[in-house]
Amino acid sequence: MTERGRVVPMPVRRSASAAASSVSDAVAGATSAARRVSVAPGTIDDWGRDPALVRSLMAAAQVRWSVSLGGEHHLPKRNGALIVVNTRRLALAPVFAAFAIERATRRPVRFVGRPDEAPVGAFARRAGALLDDPDEVGGALRAGELVVLGAAPSSRPREVGVIDHFHIGAAFTASVPVYPAATTSSPFSRYARVEIGDYVRSKRRRRGPLSELELGDRVGEHISLLLAEIGDLNSPWPFERFPFSGVGGG
Repeated sequence: MTERGRVVPMPVRRSASAAASSVSDAVAGATSAARRVSVAPGTIDDWGRDPALVRSLMAAAQVRWSVSLGGEHHLPKRNGALIVVNTRRLALAPVFAAFAIERATRRPVRFVGRPDEAPVGAFARRAGALLDDPDEVGGALRAGELVVLGAAPSSRPREVGVIDHFHIGAAFTASVPVYPAATTSSPFSRYARVEIGDYVRSKRRRRGPLSELELGDRVGEHISLLLAEIGDLNSPWPFERFPFSGVGGG
C-alpha cells in the first residue's frame, strides 16, 4: 500500500473561536516542526526517516564517494524545493547528491525512488527515500522539505534523461521552486561532483500539463548546460574517458 506524509490534526476546543485558533496553532506547529534541521534523538519523522540511521549512512557513503558540491547557496534556507539531477545506471546519483546537500545545508534532504515493498522499501524509507509518487513528493514539498529527484537514467555522459512531469506538477501545486543539478561520478574512484544551478522558471503563467512538460524540458536543458560548464572528470584511468565508461553523468 502506498504511504502518504500527512499532518495529523490535534484535538480542539469546543467553542468555534477557540477551535479555529487551536487548529491554526496545530498546523503552524506541525509546519515548523517539519522544517527543523534535526529531530530529537531516537525519533522517526512523518515520512519514516530515521536521523540516526541517515547519519550512519552518510558516514559510510564518504568511504565510497568524495563529493564536491557547488551552488548550494541557490537553495532556500527554510522552504521546500525540488532538486532534479541527471543519473546513470547503478551510480546512485540521487543518493550521494542528497547526502552531500544535507551535509552542506544541515537540513534533512530526501530523495525519490524507494520501492513500496519490504524489506528494501522499509530500509529505504528510514534512509530518507520517498515513493516515486507525486502525492507523497508533493506532501513533503508542502511541508518545506528538500527533495532530490533523478531524471531517467542515461548511458551517455552528456545526455539527460526524461524528467517525470508529474513530479514537476507536484512542485507546481506545492508552490516550490525547481532546481537543476548536474552530477558526475566514477565507478572506479571516489570522486563525485554535484553542481546546483539557480531555479528554473516556467514561461507559462497558467499551470497545466503543458507547463509541466515545458518546465521539465527546460530543467533538462539547464542540467546539460551545467554538465558542460563543470567539464569532464579528470581521472587517472584512461578507460574512464570512453563514452560508456559510466563517468561524467552521475
